[in-house]
Amino acid sequence: MLPDSERLTDDAALGGRLKLLQPRRGHRFGHDAILLAASVPARPGERTVELGSGVGAAGLALMARVADLHLTMIEIEPMLAALAGENATRNGFGARMRVLTADASGNPVALGLPASAADHVLMNPPFDTPGGQLSPDPLRQRAHAGSQALLTAWLATAAWLLREGGTVTVIWRADGAEDLAKALADDFRQLALRPVHGRAGEPPIRVIANAIRNGTSPSQAPEMLPPLVLNDLHGRPTAEAEAVMRRAASLARTTCG
Repeated sequence: MLPDSERLTDDAALGGRLKLLQPRRGHRFGHDAILLAASVPARPGERTVELGSGVGAAGLALMARVADLHLTMIEIEPMLAALAGENATRNGFGARMRVLTADASGNPVALGLPASAADHVLMNPPFDTPGGQLSPDPLRQRAHAGSQALLTAWLATAAWLLREGGTVTVIWRADGAEDLAKALADDFRQLALRPVHGRAGEPPIRVIANAIRNGTSPSQAPEMLPPLVLNDLHGRPTAEAEAVMRRAASLARTTCG
């Protein structure tokens, strides 16, 4: 069930191409969702699953960029799942998208989805330190207080869902890039990492990882993709960031397998 309208805001993304309902308080989508969507190497007609979709910002931004994509969103919070479904419908994607209210870290068989069938999985897992200061809002707590064990569980679900040669795309905190690479090593190969800098000259704040489902291939050193800088030295958005955030430009790697 959708919350009362006074508890929601109606916000634009991708320069107005998407209109998204989201809670006025608590967990709200931001740059990470759009960056994640831009980094998925999907092609028209492919099958994609998003783990932990929230209100659907990342998945719908991907559908806005890639024609005829088929998307399944998995979200544990019923209210956010309902908003994701509503957002898909109001943006014209309802016929090719469905939402499952389920735990992405649980037994993937319980999701009722076919194994080894998805072309792509994308995820923005919780990645704040669990022992840090928590938001008073329970939805925001769940969305932001994660652990390495939770990341590993989400990646195991992704591996179960993906066909051989399918891809997983993950956005994570930059200082956890090594842990992310280790978590991907069991089931994925050809890892590529793109650092994201909030401002020119400052350390990266995020890393976007893309890897290919193939547990039998030998591991390789990660490919380092060119960094994305969101703001210049004066705090103004860079041209590349504006292209991604406002015009749905792609950040996807050009070779995947």
